[in-house]
Amino acid sequence: MANDSPLERFRNVLTGTARALSGEGEAELSFTADAPHQTGKSIKVPMPARALPADQVAEARGFADGFALRMRHHDIALHLRGAPREAAARAVFDAVESARVEALGSKGYAGIRDNLSHSLELKLRSDPIARARTRDEVPLSTAIGLMVRERLTGLESPASAALGMALVRDWIEDRAGGDLDALALAIDDQAAFATLAQRVLQDLELTEGDLIPDDSDEGGGEDEGTDDGDEGEQEGESQSQQGDGEVEARGEQRESDDTDESGTEQEQSEAMEDGDGEPGDEGEEGMMPVRPNRPWSDLPPQFEYKPFTTQFDEVVAATELCDSEELDRLRSYLDQQLLHLQGAVTKLANRLQRRLMAQQNRSWDFDQDEGLLDAARLARVVVNPMQSLSYKIERDTDFRDTVVTLLIDNSGSMRGRPISIAAISADILARTLERCGVKTEILGFTTRAWKGGQSREKWLAEGRPPQPGRLNDVRHIVYKQADEPWRRAKKSLGLMMREGLLKENIDGEALLWAHNRIIARPEERKILMVISDGAPVDDSTLSVNSGSYLERHLRQVIAWIEGRSPVELVAIGIGHDVTRYYQRAVTIMDAEQLAGTMIEQLAGLFDSE
Repeated sequence: MANDSPLERFRNVLTGTARALSGEGEAELSFTADAPHQTGKSIKVPMPARALPADQVAEARGFADGFALRMRHHDIALHLRGAPREAAARAVFDAVESARVEALGSKGYAGIRDNLSHSLELKLRSDPIARARTRDEVPLSTAIGLMVRERLTGLESPASAALGMALVRDWIEDRAGGDLDALALAIDDQAAFATLAQRVLQDLELTEGDLIPDDSDEGGGEDEGTDDGDEGEQEGESQSQQGDGEVEARGEQRESDDTDESGTEQEQSEAMEDGDGEPGDEGEEGMMPVRPNRPWSDLPPQFEYKPFTTQFDEVVAATELCDSEELDRLRSYLDQQLLHLQGAVTKLANRLQRRLMAQQNRSWDFDQDEGLLDAARLARVVVNPMQSLSYKIERDTDFRDTVVTLLIDNSGSMRGRPISIAAISADILARTLERCGVKTEILGFTTRAWKGGQSREKWLAEGRPPQPGRLNDVRHIVYKQADEPWRRAKKSLGLMMREGLLKENIDGEALLWAHNRIIARPEERKILMVISDGAPVDDSTLSVNSGSYLERHLRQVIAWIEGRSPVELVAIGIGHDVTRYYQRAVTIMDAEQLAGTMIEQLAGLFDSE
């Protein structure tokens, strides 16, 4: 329209171009001040200034073209079936596929090629490869992605990555040069291309043996496309969509990782042993009773994992992250966005309330010789005076005093529909459980910055000591305390809608934090429910530690809680299978199923009692 601003006209042009490139007539494009990403048919690209500077316009075009091409040339299901489980290998696998998609789209289109090249240059400015001084500091996913791009398009890598590429190019060429050359022959066939990419991963010793086992549980499909059923659907498709995922992966890493992991498990089992049980026992059923007169706060887990510094971490109430007026606006936005869903969720919540109240309602034993007189049975005494009076005795309820903690992943991959429905589901669940006398705490976890914050700056200032551990500033958010009434905490849940809040996720520390909060509660029964959409990801940490550093810590924390703690742990995965981490877990593929799944999981826990 003639009255539209230049920025709005530019958005309309990008939307039309994205629809043409992707072949999706319903694709929608909008601007964001946060990290660009694509979810389904929704594309978010960086917002340029009102004056539309040329470099910012080119950046937005590059991201829009890249996401549109991904929608057209990328089969998500096929990609997930062949994706490796290891975080380092998965990052390389995603980067290689992104290079294929962009190479396909830029064939014969000089404008698209230029847009993608400009976008790549901007991405590399914040990539660790631009700052690398040794081979260990080069993210292998970035380096291999650039080398594949060179082979598929004939374009040289940007100058900002030249020094980093020089550190690893010869090593990569010696080990995987032949298979990298073969990728160009399969650029039009994603399945064949994925098979060749898997060979590259094996050449570089990022995976062991065959990535796709012959005895797949899923059975059907392509020979090259199953990975133990859904277990390949991990680490988050959103990570590859965001174009990030720089994960450090040394050539010698696999062997050392395996050694470290086995050593850690032995150390963990020894540290957790209380005198009974066999050495090496991970704390399963036989270990649970062996805790005489020792509170759980006196038994911290002993893990290899460590933060480089906790100086910049924060545990913060939602009300401290923005003012009251903004919370009101965010809460109003959340309510309006999900008006159509609230009715269905409320019905499910009422069903849970009836099930819980039925367990709490008092019950009676009738026809007793003593107790309270049963007035309902006096009529039979009138009819037959020879009948004796009937009494009733109230039974004790078996419903135990309970507290529930909801721990919600506030990472960038939850952006959009998933985080909205997580917020409203937590809201209604808290209200329902409060009516039933069950206290509820709602927590969230993310980081304070992308790709490391002040922690990374301190590490750089101290001369980059090796193996620094967690290298980002964690942010743990308290949306609602267990003793806080729902009406007081209602506004706080709107904070999840705030642009820029959702960043990266370090699940292991967040899980320990939530566990330590709930274990200190006086209630007899404690339930911890985790809502997440994938594995832990923090580029800053993974770029300078082993590729499985965060995931291994998460597994250790989960094993410790499930095997040793009285806290009942249950997880819900959104779009990704979390059963490979948690014993009691369920996966949903549509965020709108979240509310019903949460309620059914809780109802099942209470019914099991």
